[in-house]
Amino acid sequence: MRSTAARPEPSVRSALGLLLLACAASAHAQGFAWPDGRRAAVSLAYDDALPSQLDIAVPALKKRGLKASFYLTLANDTVAKRLDDWRAVAADGNELGNHTLFHPCSASQEGREWVVPYRNLDTMTPPQMHEEVRLANAMLHAIDGRDRRTFTPPCGDRLAGGKDYVDGVSPLFDGLRVPGDAVVSEMAALDPNAVPVMAPVGLTGAQLIALVEDAARKGTMVSFTFHGVGGDYLTTSAQAHDALLDYLAAHRDTLWVATFDDIATYIRSRREPK
Repeated sequence: MRSTAARPEPSVRSALGLLLLACAASAHAQGFAWPDGRRAAVSLAYDDALPSQLDIAVPALKKRGLKASFYLTLANDTVAKRLDDWRAVAADGNELGNHTLFHPCSASQEGREWVVPYRNLDTMTPPQMHEEVRLANAMLHAIDGRDRRTFTPPCGDRLAGGKDYVDGVSPLFDGLRVPGDAVVSEMAALDPNAVPVMAPVGLTGAQLIALVEDAARKGTMVSFTFHGVGGDYLTTSAQAHDALLDYLAAHRDTLWVATFDDIATYIRSRREPK
């Protein structure tokens, strides 16, 4: 039997539909509450201590009042020659993260012809890497005076001589970044010691923004790891980088752009027993 109840007018049905969609989105986001009711967190990071980061990325961030994490390879000439600049980056509220002293990677992986024998993780041991990471922390403390920071394993490689070395240093850090998708699919399953990040080499500003918007729809977080910005290697164009930062600056009320240390610390605090 067909119901004789009156059907809502089209405009009312449309409003009800929008309300239901809004409620569904709110319920999804309520699984993890970001500071000040924001819809997602955005982690901007820069690896290897490259000149273009100081010359292009840092001024672009400062212009918009955005904070980021810079993972220094401490043997890089840019650290020794521009130490005062890196101290200024930290003093401005950015994080100097640990990216080891010498950036050792596995030479056996595809495309690793550039790995020199004395920095080949395949022939190193976990204790050697533990010492390198701890010394890198001591040097970073000498630069910025801070005791808390996060870690990105060079090349995303975890094995030294075939054995995991990262687990042995993870207690030293608030969080670790590992290669993966830029957008976290669900916060409930996220391990702060294995936060997936993407190196957005060659992406346009529109593509970078689309990833941020995806994280906002899901109520999660998005993590980028840049290398060269407008120069150096594994380059993202300065124009694409600027477009992303402009978008983030224009959406401060809905997006939490913070250092990875701040984000990882917040995630841990939300999971601690009350």
